[in-house]
Amino acid sequence: MAARDTFSAVVSFVAYGLLLALVWVRLAAPDVALTEAAIGSGVTGGLLLAASTRSRPTETPAAREKPGATLWLAAAILCTLASAGLAAIVLLLPEPAPTLAPQAAANIAATGLGNPITAVLMAYRAIDTLLETVVLLLALVGTWSLAPDRLWGGFPGPRHYADPDGVLSFVARLLVPIGILVGIHIFWVGSVAPGGEFQGATILAAMWILAMMAGLVGAPPVSRRWLRLVLVAGPAVFISIGLAGFAMASAFLAYPESHSKLLILTIEVPVTLSIATTLALLVAGPPERGPQQ
Repeated sequence: MAARDTFSAVVSFVAYGLLLALVWVRLAAPDVALTEAAIGSGVTGGLLLAASTRSRPTETPAAREKPGATLWLAAAILCTLASAGLAAIVLLLPEPAPTLAPQAAANIAATGLGNPITAVLMAYRAIDTLLETVVLLLALVGTWSLAPDRLWGGFPGPRHYADPDGVLSFVARLLVPIGILVGIHIFWVGSVAPGGEFQGATILAAMWILAMMAGLVGAPPVSRRWLRLVLVAGPAVFISIGLAGFAMASAFLAYPESHSKLLILTIEVPVTLSIATTLALLVAGPPERGPQQ
């Protein structure tokens, strides 16, 4: 609110997100910290930075406008009320605080997963996780829809060119292979330790974005059939196994205990690829070059 331009606001937002990640680490919640750093601050910060770049021509007249004392006072009052309300909610919780943790922990073994966070997200809150993947896909479709009709089906974002002997190209060639291995590890270890598909997918997406920025690869045209299949594969497999739950365990997204871990991993692999591709293409933006360019 105090920043005079969007770039400063975005930098403050990213710094705030990284501080929140450190808070979650201090609270012994590494899964949430990874998600905050990767998606809450990382990918979202990148999207806001791209939006800031696109809106820069309109900032000059807006920067000259100064908020009046009434606006500052109203903002201060609203922030104080919101802070007081949150503090009251926390301080007025009953003792002991209501929780479903014991019931969840008692039944986690049935999922075959050692990481309770992943078990909750893929079993007890599987519908939430499914909807998150669908929302990302809808966000990408919305981003693509910003392209003019003549560029529909073309290449997203501008083509990046970098000095092949420059620092960016060197960093990309060095970091991308390592980052891909780290992303796969974070995904795979999520069944027994902090990590999972969203965190691993974000790292994979970041490596793709870095390679595109360095000019090593280009974003594929959005009309490619294989690209669209990868994008919908995660939600499609998720929904298919969810519907199969009616036959296997008499409920949507219910897993039979003997096959629960296998089914969850079957969901997570395509979901990870879909999320990684979606996030990278979200950052690349809408099609800006025709298929022939």
